[in-house]
Amino acid sequence: MLQFLGIGAQKAGTTWLYFNLKKHPSVFLTEEKELHFWDQHRANGLDWYRQQFAAAPQGMVAGEITPAYGILASETVAEIRREFPDIRLIYLIRNPIERAWSSALMALPRAEMAFEEASDTWFIDHFNARGSASRGDYETCLEVWRSHYPAEQLHVETFDDIVADPRGVLRRCCRHLGLDPTAYEAVPDDSLSAPHNVGSRHPMRPTLRHYLDGLYRPKIESLGRYLGRDLSGWLSGPAHRLSPSERMRLWLASRAHGLR
Repeated sequence: MLQFLGIGAQKAGTTWLYFNLKKHPSVFLTEEKELHFWDQHRANGLDWYRQQFAAAPQGMVAGEITPAYGILASETVAEIRREFPDIRLIYLIRNPIERAWSSALMALPRAEMAFEEASDTWFIDHFNARGSASRGDYETCLEVWRSHYPAEQLHVETFDDIVADPRGVLRRCCRHLGLDPTAYEAVPDDSLSAPHNVGSRHPMRPTLRHYLDGLYRPKIESLGRYLGRDLSGWLSGPAHRLSPSERMRLWLASRAHGLR
């Protein structure tokens, strides 16, 4: 029986969470990390979905992790609540500026494009596309899920904490899921901190950091108030004064999206 869902966010550490939860002796996860049932494969039916967890041995906590669930429509989340009212939820969030950049880099091969071929305009179009924008709007995602599930059933962690203290993140996730966190005591630090699904590491262009800072600053400030957390560090990127040519390039690239 399904007992928990990892609902996102994309490019925020969900693959890391999947592989580390699989190390816990009392956790059952589907062999395929992302079932995408609720956003893509509803035609398979609820009986098929429940069957994915039928192999979980007695006493194990069964779940799946599909980051696209974070942006599900309210009516879909309402259906999940009707079918699985008692499940626990885990939502990982990452600096949306960094998340948007990582997502755009991941999209380059799909567009059959090398990094050097992608213009600022291409990146800005990607940042403003519905898929990227909705995945970086964590407050809206949380409000949708919390409108159907009690707040205590939804646990939030940050990508920053995964990097700084992976063992601490896993302890808190274990407590949220009703698991014994001491199961990780024998796991070496380098195993817990090993990155998964690492994309390309091209540094962000100064023009695009400037654009993303303007795009996400209001959302980051609002999210900090919503969660009661200091997220100001997400806006403390390296200072850079745009050159006249960079300012012109950014202006031309961003005209279609109303940034001046």
